[in-house]
Amino acid sequence: MAEKRGSSSPSSSSFDGDHEMKGGSGRKEFSFGRSVSIGRNGLAKIETGNKTTSSSSEEVCHDDSSAPVKAQTLDELHSLQRKKSAPSTPIRSSGSPRLFPISEDDLHKQQLQSISASLASLTRETGPKLVKGDPATARKSSEAQKTPTHHHHHHHHFNYSAPTIAVSDSSLKFTHVLYNLSPAELYEQAIKSEKGSFITSTGALATLSGAKTGRAPRDKRVVKDDTTEDELWWGKGSPNIEMDEQTFLVNRERAVDYLNSLEKVFVNDQFLNWDPENRIKVRIVSARAYHSLFMHNMCIRPTPEELEDFGTPDFTIYNAGQFPCNRYTHYMTSSTSIDLNLARREMVILGTQYAGEMKKGLFGVMHYLMPKRQILSLHSGCNMGKDGDVALFFGLSGTGKTTLSTDHNRYLIGDDEHCWSDNGVSNIEGGCYAKCIDLSREKEPDIWNAIKFGTVVENVVFDEHTREVDYSDKSVTENTRAAYPIEYIPNAKIPCVGPHPKNVILLACDAFGVLPPVSKLSLAQTMYHFISGYTALVAGTEEGVKEPRATFSACFGAAFIMLHPTKYATMLAEKMQKHGATGWLVNTGWSGGRYGSGSRIKLAYTRKIIDAIHSGALLKANYTKTEVFGLEIPTEIEGVPSQILDPINTWSDKKAYKDSLLHLGGLFKNNFEVFLNYKVGKDSNLTEEIVAAGPNF
Repeated sequence: MAEKRGSSSPSSSSFDGDHEMKGGSGRKEFSFGRSVSIGRNGLAKIETGNKTTSSSSEEVCHDDSSAPVKAQTLDELHSLQRKKSAPSTPIRSSGSPRLFPISEDDLHKQQLQSISASLASLTRETGPKLVKGDPATARKSSEAQKTPTHHHHHHHHFNYSAPTIAVSDSSLKFTHVLYNLSPAELYEQAIKSEKGSFITSTGALATLSGAKTGRAPRDKRVVKDDTTEDELWWGKGSPNIEMDEQTFLVNRERAVDYLNSLEKVFVNDQFLNWDPENRIKVRIVSARAYHSLFMHNMCIRPTPEELEDFGTPDFTIYNAGQFPCNRYTHYMTSSTSIDLNLARREMVILGTQYAGEMKKGLFGVMHYLMPKRQILSLHSGCNMGKDGDVALFFGLSGTGKTTLSTDHNRYLIGDDEHCWSDNGVSNIEGGCYAKCIDLSREKEPDIWNAIKFGTVVENVVFDEHTREVDYSDKSVTENTRAAYPIEYIPNAKIPCVGPHPKNVILLACDAFGVLPPVSKLSLAQTMYHFISGYTALVAGTEEGVKEPRATFSACFGAAFIMLHPTKYATMLAEKMQKHGATGWLVNTGWSGGRYGSGSRIKLAYTRKIIDAIHSGALLKANYTKTEVFGLEIPTEIEGVPSQILDPINTWSDKKAYKDSLLHLGGLFKNNFEVFLNYKVGKDSNLTEEIVAAGPNF
């Protein structure tokens, strides 16, 4: 029924159709069920009555034709908004369907029992009382239901109440478990609960890691017991700082008590290693949505089917980073402690909220577990050509590892951590952790475009109004980072596995200007340079003169290895020999003089060299040998000036070149002395062979 919207005056008599006006004394009533009466201000008041005519065309007038919502309260309406869904994942479940499907309640009960066992104090007989879900949601629901008893208080979430022997304050409360939340849910938790959490203009979650904006290697300790005393690398040059079992348990108890005292904890059950035969189940218990989202991105994300069969994790991290360790505890030297117990398969974090400690802690664990299975764990980038040729890239910071392993003509298997097994190569992680300082769309388009919804950006500075990130701003730290799932990179190979590598590329940024742009290495030379892990940093001195400073990091990742470097080098040589891989040393540093007098080797030339390695063309080149280091260098490469291939040609002062070459050779020799007391092979013949492959003068 249309009502002509002319005058709103009650005296207006222009109506459509044959609706009759009845009544008198200022009241006008219409037969279609609405009555208009005059209010105090002389304006029409519309009242909707229950009167309707028998005609179906003359029903009560509504604002629109849709049916009303099926909800009596706002909470009910909000619950209609959300439906159950399974998280997406790049992994495809390969397992066969369950013979006897498990109910959702039983699954939740199993998961909570497992998590309660993880969070159990070692001095009590049971774990904490756990309940699934957000406490804020539970409160709203309980207020709506006004249920008196605490067991029904959470009845819309399954709870697991452990039988309690000795009653304590912590045993009287429930701890809410936020289990394997999605990125969207973790965004909400971070924005609501964690100061310093913001959504950037591209949709990433900007967070702060607190006082620590990098790893604390001097505060990282490993339990030294009867087993690890013999297996691990201890002493000079080793990254492993010892602690005893008792001290670990003290710190574990402190972390677990802290986590159990919270209203809610985040639990991630995920995997490491894309090789399905050799993957590791990891559980991360943390107090911050930032940490949960970071690990969601960095570890491999399970399917719902894989979660059903997850069971007991192989390794557990207790991240109580907001809470300090006790300085009076034995071995503690600061309020920060990252503790690894390989026998218990546990890691405890106290006093640092820097998320990279979790990533690199698990990498250390893989450096211990994988070699036990005759699998080599590697701190490297990895990519694959269209024909299936795989290359490994090793290199310290500033050598160009990320730039050179990111190649639009090749598939990215991973950017940082890999395993080499009898099945081939596999990425350990499910994501990338990229440096953001001075990031630009032009230089690193893939990383730039990956910083979108779901990505965590740590310690970056952004415009307070537009939320646009200024990647050149170092106000918080120079170590700004982005963590994102690997499928955010367009040419990522999913699943992240590949055949055996054909080329092993060791990158060095030589600021002394004496290493060739590229050298072909023998197996012994590959082992020598792999163990050395050389690059040179340019550091400022007090007088303001910048001098190159040699840096050596065993296996190109000394901070993370657990065994003696020669063990990894021997495994690398065995695998290279078995599968016919070639070793290369590529210098991305200076030519024609050391830093300050020479010039940096052009990136375009280095790319041509890498292309020639990938294509196999460099294997067919003619080679000559350099003095001191005894490196095989090609006489020509397409697209690269031949005169730069032998460094001596580019130096005008030949004596200065020789002095610089001998100086660097001496630095290599001094660094390698720490490895000489470790015997490899029968009668240490392999050790001698490796040493002989180094500089001779």
